Amino acid sequence: MSGEQLRIVLADDERMVRTALRVILDAEPDLRVVGEAQTGAEAVSVVRELRPDVVLMDVRMPDIDGIRATEQILATLSEPPRIVVVTTFENDAYVYEALRAGAAGFLLKRAAAEELIGAVRLVARSDSVLFPAAVRALAAEHARRAPELPAWASRLTGREQDVPRLMAAGLSNGEIGERLGVGPATVKTHVAAVLAKTGSRDRTQAVIAAFEGGLMMRKS
Repeated sequence: MSGEQLRIVLADDERMVRTALRVILDAEPDLRVVGEAQTGAEAVSVVRELRPDVVLMDVRMPDIDGIRATEQILATLSEPPRIVVVTTFENDAYVYEALRAGAAGFLLKRAAAEELIGAVRLVARSDSVLFPAAVRALAAEHARRAPELPAWASRLTGREQDVPRLMAAGLSNGEIGERLGVGPATVKTHVAAVLAKTGSRDRTQAVIAAFEGGLMMRKS
């Protein structure tokens, strides 16, 4: 996180949407919109130039869509921003693909202002993801197609199996530690083990892997 304010880039091909988002976010003392983009390619360029903390990324844009833009940003920056994909429809398959590409979560365009502001603040914490019920339903659908647990599932300890479920609930490392009764260093060790054993680049992909592998279906 850079400075006292969270620096945000808005990527959406509709000017009215960008204007509405800017008005909401700039009204908060700890948030500041530093740039806008109306195409996927422009989003990649703007993010590379401005290096924001958070990007609100529309999934359907000209040039390249939000999925490809997300992939390019995460692949080319050593310290990429947290990306939240924004869409009109909660069951949009593009959303799921964007999360698999490494986005930290998603929001509906009709989300209330408080939800938008809270989501930006949540994902700005490097150890949190935004994984609402709609995405859980999409992931669960993939899980039902899996005939059996993947090989890596047996390599996770019982405690490590708890970690993706808690990450999916949006808990930070500190909150996960409180739930599990362990310290921050132990949580980081568990998270690192989950990422390594699931072959995931980041926390979002680890949660996706846990859902798709059917691991979440075995947890209450």
